[in-house]
Parts: sequence; C-alpha cells; structure tokens
Amino acid sequence: MDNTRPAAIIAALALKDVGFCADVGVGGGAPAAMVGTAAAAIMSGQARHVLVYRSLNGRSQGRLGAAIAPRTEAGGLGSYDEFFTPYGLLTAPQSFALIAQRHRSLYGTTDAQFGATAILCRNNANRTPHAQMFGKPLDMDQYLASRMISTPLRLFDCCLETDGAAAVVVTSSERARDLRQPPALVRATAQAGASGMSGGMMFPSITWTEPTEVAASNVARQLWSRAGLGPREIDVAQIYDCFTITILLQLEAYGFCAAGEAGPMVESGAVSATGRMPINTDGGNMSGGYIHGLNHIVEGVRQIRGTASVQKADAQTCLVTSGPVGMSSALVLARAA
Repeated sequence: MDNTRPAAIIAALALKDVGFCADVGVGGGAPAAMVGTAAAAIMSGQARHVLVYRSLNGRSQGRLGAAIAPRTEAGGLGSYDEFFTPYGLLTAPQSFALIAQRHRSLYGTTDAQFGATAILCRNNANRTPHAQMFGKPLDMDQYLASRMISTPLRLFDCCLETDGAAAVVVTSSERARDLRQPPALVRATAQAGASGMSGGMMFPSITWTEPTEVAASNVARQLWSRAGLGPREIDVAQIYDCFTITILLQLEAYGFCAAGEAGPMVESGAVSATGRMPINTDGGNMSGGYIHGLNHIVEGVRQIRGTASVQKADAQTCLVTSGPVGMSSALVLARAA
C-alpha cells in the first residue's frame, strides 16, 4: 500500500537475509493491522523483528484518496468508483461529508462541536514542536470563518497533506527487554469490516444501511475481548482523524460514549490534554501530519514511554485506531509490568 516498496527499504538499509515482508491494506485503515501482522509473524516464527512503516509524499506528489476524474467504464480495479464518480462523488471530503451530515441529522451535531474537535487537535500540535501546524493556533472564530469544503465539513475539518514517514520496530517481548528504550507492549490488535458492508473502497460506505455505523464498531468488540480491557481502562488514545467526523464516530464506536454523544463529549473537555483521556496528543492527522495513521502508533509508543510533548501522566494504556470505514483496525499498547 506504500509507494516505497520493501525492496527499496532493504537496499537503503543494506539489510541481509530478510525473510518476511507483507502488504496490508487499505490506506488509513491498515496501520494497526500492519502491527498485528508483524506480531503474528514473530509469534509464528516467520520473523524475529519486523519494521512497520508508511511513507507518503501527499503534499508534493500525490496520494491515495485524491480527487479522481469521473470513471464510467466498468472495472474500477476493485474500487467500485465507476458507480459513484459519474454522479459527482469524486473525493474523500465529499464522502465523509455525507456521513457527517447523516450524524447531524440523527443527533443534532453542531458546527461548534466539529470545531471543538479540530481545535483540540490544533492545541496539542501547538505544544508539539515536530507537528506540522506547530506555531499556528486555531480558535473558533477562525474555524467558523474557514471555507466550506463539502457541507458540513470546512477546511479545518480535513486532515493535512504531508511529505513524511513513520515507522516502528516490532519484536518479541523477550528481546525488547534488552533494548535501550523501554518497550511498548502490544496488548491486542484487531481488524474487521462493517456489518453489511459492500465491496469497493471508500465511496460504497455511504450506501450501507446506516453509514454512521462504521467498521470500528466490529473492531472494538474484537479488540476489547482480546485485550481483556474496556474503554474505562484506556488512559490516552490516538484516534484516526482524516476528518473531524471520524473522531466523533470512533469515540462512539469504541464505547467511550453513546451514539450521538461524541460532540458534547469533545466540547466538555473530557478528551482534551487536561481531560480524563486525552486524544491525538501530537495533533493527529489534522494538525500533526498525515502519514496514514502510522504516526498515531508512534505517538502511542511515546505516551507509553512517557516521552510525548503532551504527555498523559503515568499512562499505562493507549488505544490507537486506524481509518474507521471499509476494513478497519486498532490496537492497544500497554506499559510493561
């Protein structure tokens, strides 16, 4: 799923005797599943250490999800785009705007609640020197005055375009004990699709019986069961945020609040830097940088090590989610005993 192929990494790092590689998709829904695949390879004896990476030139080159020309011929390489693009649905903001509008219709989600979500991420980025939007504060007046991209999503409801890369090394807990940096244990991973989902990639999600019931709900059930934990035991979270609506959908899907209550939850400050469970502590995809959410996993490791710029005091557990539509995934990181 990455333009930088494994062979290029192997050559650049002069690695020898590489015995395992895997390609996990799709797009932003994959990073947590990539760690899960690496863990499975290690536990099954196929590998000892696995480099999990994502590199994007979304700003200078192009990226998955960019606007496409209308496609009318049959066969969209499995995307099903040919059923949507002739009717003007061409971009990710349009697709997620329809889901956001549905959330507004069902629950009365307000512009101010979307704005509070964007500002939360920006505030964290302004305390994180490596964040792309460091030094660029955002307030509600600026948010409300920003141009509409696709109603109800404004400019600041959308993630950044970033040239960058992020990576983690997955190894056994026994080997990790000998390393210089304290490990972040992978307590559990999960991957799932939405109930009743159709084929294709991004656009078909709007045709599901209820577009706000995303795949993250099914991921959450698996994840909490495997981790032996629930939302109450999570100290800090990195929530995949290609748009503000995906934060709200996932706070609900992972059980941090009931359906329709995520907007008021964000406004209450419960998930801000000083709240009970801070989220997107480096600014996330919207203000930190957009590396398909692999950057969320790196920030989760920082939280468990206690080295984040916006650090949750004594963080023992961190939830990291990947893109919530299509095939989605998530993991729980924990501090070693």
